[in-house]
Amino acid sequence: MKKTFSHLSKDGDAKMVDVGGKLATNRFAHARAIVKAPQNIINELKANKGQTKKGSVFQTAIIAGIMAAKKTGELIPLCHPIGMDNCDIAIKINKKDRIVIDCKVSVFAKTGIEMEAMTGASVAALTIYDMCKALSHHIVIKTVKLVEKTGGKKDFKSS
Repeated sequence: MKKTFSHLSKDGDAKMVDVGGKLATNRFAHARAIVKAPQNIINELKANKGQTKKGSVFQTAIIAGIMAAKKTGELIPLCHPIGMDNCDIAIKINKKDRIVIDCKVSVFAKTGIEMEAMTGASVAALTIYDMCKALSHHIVIKTVKLVEKTGGKKDFKSS
């Protein structure tokens, strides 16, 4: 069977996917964003444990990411508004001095939750940019990607 865009009608019009006949299952998604910042920002974050005049960079980014994940259905036009059973965001600086944001979400629902995970990771990355831009605008959000999803028609795990 040929795959088609799920959010387009046979006439090419935008449409919301009908999940009315689907069974609710436990859904999980993990998204990751990677932020590259100049070394002076990385050094400041390490030296001050993320504390700035605006507050804790990572804690603020975590809260922003969770808030965004909860509002995904309002931000992405054809995304179903669903609740979340859990949203966990972890942020660390890896060995390559990249800021790694992992957003893991879960829900018991009729539709997937990967957009909530990707939105949470994206907004956490944007919040880090916002809180660090006074030191440099040479901050790059390198990657936002789905790492894993389970509980729908097919599971996914990136390589």
